[in-house]
Amino acid sequence: MITVEGLTKTYGAYTAVDDVSFVAQPGRVTGFLGPNGAGKTTTMRIMVGLTPASRGRVTIGGHPYREIPNPGRHVGVLLDASAQHAGRTGREILALGARTMGLPSSRVDEMLALVSLTDDEAKRRLKNYSLGMKQRLGIAHALLGDPSVLILDEPANGLDPAGIRWMRTLLKGYADRGGTVLLSSHLLHEVEMIADEMILIGRGRIVAQGDKKTLLSGDGANASSLVTALDNDALARALTAAGHTVEKAGEGLRVGTDTTTAGRTALQAGVVLTDLRSGSAGLEDLFLSLTADTQREGHAGPATVPATQPGGTA
Repeated sequence: MITVEGLTKTYGAYTAVDDVSFVAQPGRVTGFLGPNGAGKTTTMRIMVGLTPASRGRVTIGGHPYREIPNPGRHVGVLLDASAQHAGRTGREILALGARTMGLPSSRVDEMLALVSLTDDEAKRRLKNYSLGMKQRLGIAHALLGDPSVLILDEPANGLDPAGIRWMRTLLKGYADRGGTVLLSSHLLHEVEMIADEMILIGRGRIVAQGDKKTLLSGDGANASSLVTALDNDALARALTAAGHTVEKAGEGLRVGTDTTTAGRTALQAGVVLTDLRSGSAGLEDLFLSLTADTQREGHAGPATVPATQPGGTA
């Protein structure tokens, strides 16, 4: 378990992390989401003792990281896949980690196989690795000591679609076996697919947290559904009679209620539905709205191409 309490980090007048508190539970993948520069990496660096906190505290398994004996056996960390000696081979990097943690050399081969790095790739120097290979090696190093907690910052960087799916399966299986996973990313879709709980951060402050259903449900007042029936007119009459707002939307209707209520109303009216889905804002829309003032591009709707002068720039 990771417990973060009132964590704050300031650099002069600038506050990088502002009174952040949350808990990452065992057996769950916790997604730590925010735009670039939101404070995710600073928070994780504080967790593992690389950056001192200005205020607040972090404990892992009830202890500050610096007080955990042989921490690699308890906490697996990947903050920067390139933060290894560029002249060492992948195998040498893992072998040094295994020796430091007091692990048998056989563990190196197990990890190389787990992350699908071949013998030839393991013999290459890190400077000759692609970003995706560095990520795989970094994940292998984080898992080397068979820790109970994983802290990973942007682990999908550089991975191709097959690699991202592999990582997703690996981390979900790790959590299913009782491990604690804290996964930082600005790639909302990837984290959404594996996270049991999500923490959204913007400008150093938590703006929302909970599972996907909780985050999207809000108070239910803004729920809507997109529904299409064999007889849209009959469905519209039934929904209106039930007190719900109805308006045309493409080939169907947008209804001011949740999908369960819309479906039940159609059933009671004897109307056959051909499509029924949530019309509420998705997680990406929620994320962008909550962190709108932190987005470099803003949140002003569809992009437009700026006009340019001949031979010049916009």
